[in-house]
Amino acid sequence: MTFGFPLAFLLLLVIPLLLWARGLGGGGRRRASIRFSWTRNASRAGRSWRQRLSFLPLVLRLVALALLVTALARPQKGMEQVRDVNEGIAIEMVVDRSSSMGAEMIFDRERMNRLEVVKKVFEQFVLGNDGKLGGRPNDLIGMISFARYAETTCPLTLAHGALPRFLETVKLAQNRAEDGTSIGDAIALASARLEKADEAMAKQAPAREDKYEVKSKVMILLTDGRQTAGKRAPREAAALAREWGIKIYTIAVGSEEAVVGQDTPFGQFFRRAGGEGADTRTLQGIADETGGKFYEAHNAEALEGIYREIDELERSVIESLRFMDYKELFLPFAAAAFVLLGMEVVLGCTLFRKIP
Repeated sequence: MTFGFPLAFLLLLVIPLLLWARGLGGGGRRRASIRFSWTRNASRAGRSWRQRLSFLPLVLRLVALALLVTALARPQKGMEQVRDVNEGIAIEMVVDRSSSMGAEMIFDRERMNRLEVVKKVFEQFVLGNDGKLGGRPNDLIGMISFARYAETTCPLTLAHGALPRFLETVKLAQNRAEDGTSIGDAIALASARLEKADEAMAKQAPAREDKYEVKSKVMILLTDGRQTAGKRAPREAAALAREWGIKIYTIAVGSEEAVVGQDTPFGQFFRRAGGEGADTRTLQGIADETGGKFYEAHNAEALEGIYREIDELERSVIESLRFMDYKELFLPFAAAAFVLLGMEVVLGCTLFRKIP
């Protein structure tokens, strides 16, 4: 709490003068009295509770005066407000959820499938962790998942707290009808979402006063396979992304040593994941087409390192404007003072009334 006019507290020096004027400080005026010839019986009677509390009206008046002086000093509660003017980045995570992503990797000393590892590392990339990833609190984040068909898993949003719930809905393709790898369609869908990023921001925060502008649009494409489904070719979709000013970072995940766990009546057995692996040539071409970069992640540690590098390459520019917003608090002090003065008057006219 601060005070807008602290010199008003000098008025508190008046209170000792008032006490002196009432005779409590010496030299006060004499009060009226009645003389009795014999007072021994009166002294034996003791003091009543009214006599014991006779100081109460004076205390109420002094406290009321102190509260009035405090109100005159203009107590204020200051709250620091921060408004960030952002040159933000819109980031779409495009992740493969085809059955081949069920191959297992080691992450944090636990064996889990590639898709779960990708989801966990991406969550740390957005929300931050205790290591070298600080999070992306000022960026629009969205997610596209794909197998045979591409779909929007999480719309572009600044409300990153909802991201873990969206990630829970991303599951491996369960049957042949939905299995496949439609890289081109996924890139095209993510590009369309990023191209409308400014509109998405305007809908989420129509009353936002600061000038949030999407200065950069980035896509992170992660897959362990090659195009087997979809209507658009990957390079064709990449050309569309380049036309809209979207940069694509491509990540080929997995290795020849990858294994898939399989439950049987005799326990869990592991077999090689098989498959042809990621189409690194196409992924390299997509990155080159859009001005991005191609990476290979053979294990979880390499994947974390890739996200750390992307995190350093793509940073938001933030200018923080700080100001103090004060709230005047004099009214409660003034109201309390008038209540106490009213109580003094009432008590002085009733319970503590003096005659004469």
